[in-house]
Amino acid sequence: MKNMNIQVKGTIAPGYGVASGKGGDSRFPQGTIEMQKPFFQELGLDLSPYFSGTLNISIHPHRYRVKSFKYTFINVKWSSIQPAEDFSFADCRILFNDSSFEGLIYYPHPDTKPDHFQAADILEVIAPKIDGLKYGDELILECDRTQIDIVIVKKFWKY
Repeated sequence: MKNMNIQVKGTIAPGYGVASGKGGDSRFPQGTIEMQKPFFQELGLDLSPYFSGTLNISIHPHRYRVKSFKYTFINVKWSSIQPAEDFSFADCRILFNDSSFEGLIYYPHPDTKPDHFQAADILEVIAPKIDGLKYGDELILECDRTQIDIVIVKKFWKY
């Protein structure tokens, strides 16, 4: 990853469990990431070094703004029971317990995603399995500032 990085504190938050298959959705017993991996591989993105699931990282009170993605795949028909979706990926790094883990921000485009939407402060990250990481743990998420921008949400009060 380039040296143009931005860091933000994040907290591991529970997700739907659909990406990993742990959520009990009978449509995706192995998880959506495992099902999608061969399609992304064919398009030039090898996800084999990564765990077949996503980390849901809350960056509250911040939000992210996409600038440009490293990879974007349009109209990916990865499931016979789901409509085709658009996906994008951006570089990131997770800093946790004095270790660093290269990963990718996983962004299924909301306009083509049929369900399981994320809150505006949640980034889904694909990374290697990180031993000891659990819900509520804090970490540092480092992003390539040419791909993702992190902004703080300011509340304005009306009188």
